[in-house]
Amino acid sequence: MKNLQTKKLTVLGLYTTLSLAIYAAESALPPLAPIPGFRLGLANTVTLILLRRHAPREAAMVLAARILLSALLFGQPVSLFYSLCGGCLSLLAMAVTNRILSKKLLPLTGAVGGMFHNAGQILAAFLITATSGVFSYLPLLLPAGMIAGLFTGLCASGACRYLQRQSFQ
Repeated sequence: MKNLQTKKLTVLGLYTTLSLAIYAAESALPPLAPIPGFRLGLANTVTLILLRRHAPREAAMVLAARILLSALLFGQPVSLFYSLCGGCLSLLAMAVTNRILSKKLLPLTGAVGGMFHNAGQILAAFLITATSGVFSYLPLLLPAGMIAGLFTGLCASGACRYLQRQSFQ
């Protein structure tokens, strides 16, 4: 039993490291679109893989660790709040979508997650600024989040097919 717990903790630590490395690499890239704040969110690929291969609880632990570490290493204190709001709302939406779709159609799950991540960040901006004008940014961010989520879902789907052929989790 203890050996199984150690293996699971090790695997989740590796997923956290991978997620943080992807986040760091993407942060170093120039903006891909002229939409302020828009990124592909490639680290979300790891969250989608965890939702497919493990439980939402494990995905939440890795996501929380990545958000905390990325804010400490690369961000500002306020970025932690934005990331937590977007990440938590996104994870909740993806977990529900993944359950409804019986862990199939990861690109669709990713698209839902991308939209909810942006919605969560707009909600955070509203809570910080108390300005309802931030909601006018949603018609631009929601389709962008959907497209980015489709892409990360496709990446996660391909990674899951690869991992399926391997003998490790």
